[in-house]
Amino acid sequence: DLKKVPGNIPPDIAKLDLSSNKIRQLRAKEFEDVSELKILNLNSNGIAYIDPAAFSGLNNLEELDLSNNSLQNFEYGVLEDLYFLKILWLRENPWRCDYNIHYLFYWLKHHYNVHYNGLECKMPEEYKGWSVGKYVRSYYEECPKDKIPIYPETFDLDKDDEEWERHKEQTVQTVKKHGVIVTVIG
Repeated sequence: DLKKVPGNIPPDIAKLDLSSNKIRQLRAKEFEDVSELKILNLNSNGIAYIDPAAFSGLNNLEELDLSNNSLQNFEYGVLEDLYFLKILWLRENPWRCDYNIHYLFYWLKHHYNVHYNGLECKMPEEYKGWSVGKYVRSYYEECPKDKIPIYPETFDLDKDDEEWERHKEQTVQTVKKHGVIVTVIG
């Protein structure tokens, strides 16, 4: 019936099982004194929030079980200290598929050596049952590519050389009037 991570954990512990407790949130630096930890089980706690610095110092962690909690997304930075993570259990969480889920998806995509499971949309209803990866891909497919400007509207890539030279001369003349020297690299 623990409501928070105990503070008296031996610093040389390698495996910590805190499953089936009542820990609802993980505060910053909860595990900073147990840097040798390799396996952390937080299954079935009802965790709804993880501070971005909660896992700070867990540089040796290889397996993390966050399954069967109340997680909807991860804030940016939550997983950043987990350099040697190999297994991440995520099943049975009410993952909300909106822009906030992108951090978790991209972190997993860029850490391809991490095996994970259970990353399925539970909310909103229109994405229920989708994999988070499918949701993220569909998010970007909805953006009409021909409507997204690559450069600001004032810069036209199709200007011919003469027009570009005139534009550059006007800019240099204007700058000279104000006593500032500008170097244009093109």
